[in-house]
Amino acid sequence: MTNFETLGVSKQIVETLSQLGIETPTPIQEKAIPLLLEGRDLIGLAQTGTGKTAAFGLPLIERLLAEDRRPDNRTTRSLILAPTRELVNQIAANLKTFIKGRPLKINLVVGGVSINRQQLQLEKGTDILVATPGRLLDLVARRAIGLTTVRFLILDEADQMLDLGFVHDLRKIAKIVPKKRQTMLFSATMPKAIADLASEFLTDPVKVEVTPPGKAADKVEQYVHFVAGKGDKTEILRKTLLENPDGRSIVFMRTKHTAEKLMKHFDNIGFSVASIHGNKSQGQRERALKGFRDGEIKTLIATDVAARGIDIPAVSHVYNYDLPEVPDAYVHRIGRTARAGRDGIAIAFCAPDETMLLRDIEKLMGIEIATASGERPEAMIRPARGNGNGNNKRGGQSQGRGGRGNGGGEGRSASGEARKPRRERPARKPFGDGANGEAGARSEERGDRPQAARPHGDRPQGGRPARPARRNEDFRGQRREEAVPQSHGDNDLNSTSDFRPKKQFGGQDGANRNEGRPARSEHRKGGNGKPEHAAHGAHEPGAQRSNHRGGQGRPQGGQGAGQKQGEARGPVKFGGAGNTEGGTQGRKRRPA
Repeated sequence: MTNFETLGVSKQIVETLSQLGIETPTPIQEKAIPLLLEGRDLIGLAQTGTGKTAAFGLPLIERLLAEDRRPDNRTTRSLILAPTRELVNQIAANLKTFIKGRPLKINLVVGGVSINRQQLQLEKGTDILVATPGRLLDLVARRAIGLTTVRFLILDEADQMLDLGFVHDLRKIAKIVPKKRQTMLFSATMPKAIADLASEFLTDPVKVEVTPPGKAADKVEQYVHFVAGKGDKTEILRKTLLENPDGRSIVFMRTKHTAEKLMKHFDNIGFSVASIHGNKSQGQRERALKGFRDGEIKTLIATDVAARGIDIPAVSHVYNYDLPEVPDAYVHRIGRTARAGRDGIAIAFCAPDETMLLRDIEKLMGIEIATASGERPEAMIRPARGNGNGNNKRGGQSQGRGGRGNGGGEGRSASGEARKPRRERPARKPFGDGANGEAGARSEERGDRPQAARPHGDRPQGGRPARPARRNEDFRGQRREEAVPQSHGDNDLNSTSDFRPKKQFGGQDGANRNEGRPARSEHRKGGNGKPEHAAHGAHEPGAQRSNHRGGQGRPQGGQGAGQKQGEARGPVKFGGAGNTEGGTQGRKRRPA
């Protein structure tokens, strides 16, 4: 028979375990402890309540004691990360019982308590630090703790840490701790995200798996009540709690608000209850757990934040008042009972809007939960296999629900009733049956169109009429052909011409080609003559202004009263002569 000493645990630790009543290792401990004592990186897959804390805690203690050295100030030799405060407290409490009389120092850091007090505790160094990722990074930012001396890194309940959004914090911590270390990752499930995380953190890990995912403890009896609404859930819960006055129960809710509301309701009607959820301070959560552990509180109403952080062997009942949206969470919830070899009962309530959640849970676990009251919806009832002897399509006999008759014949269903014969589909009409349908007929052999192309132009009589040609089919081509050359001006630097289309603002003699429309304002870099007020020259006397970089003049006055005042006042540095009677007036009147 296997014991801890044969696994490699020292006699002093074995004696401590014997005093605690721990004699035989669990399957995860039996497989993991020898590998971890060898210094291997490990991935451990096991459900809650299987002894994972001792599986990584005992080898860790053995290796730290073998080194026989003390940590430096504000450093730690090993680091254990967990997702919730309750789980951190549970791990630290278990490890402290394992090292009684040993010169090892254990500290824990969690949110919800004074960070200054935690800073003082870490001042003289730590052998084993148990922490939640968020508070640990806060202390690292304050330089209260350094992680450069970490030689052992443990990630406990890694899948829940990812569910709670700690993946970025974990990656930050992985960059701080040394690469040369021993890493252990424990998880209840192994999705792809956990596999990716393991590839980042671990080096050549060995995988140990016990209790397949989705399987609850063997000694848990499971029942479900199908109810119409919340009121029925509360009434059934009240009756079952009265029937078990000596038992200790955990009621799981989906939200913090409903958990607190239900707790106040049962407290008002005389039950010994307490609640634990994210809105509670760390002190309130610890007092509620202590009262529940000591037996002063009989019923604990909690959210999933405590599903993996409560290790109380005396829990006799677990109630799923609200079914979880993630099927794996159901397994973790009911894992709070039937611990340490005891029996347990898990009772779930299923409202009409939760039937899909229950179906996913049963699919994950591979079982059908027994119905305690109410009627199971028809959508969840698995159809019984029949003994029909109808011939299937391939000519064989169907032994299940009865196949369809061969060639549309009648088959027998599971209930023995004759099925209706299969309705034959009408034959498809040949494609194209007009006056000239031969060109559009579908081939009887290949079923496709004939390869002869339809001539361009009008369609044959009997088909759809041809679309009339567009009025201006080659509009753009005509515009390109009608383009005429225009000169840039007499004093152009290159003295070249290009082709501009006729449709343009300005043009010969400064006249606006688009009569009746206001002319465009001048452009910054010049161009052809574009009068700003060709039609309103009499109202704005004055000469035109040349472009900044040259080009032809753009009259402001045009042909009107601005002719006399629009005389040229001097040559322009870059501009050419204006092609209007108004002359040119440079924007800059410096001599050339």
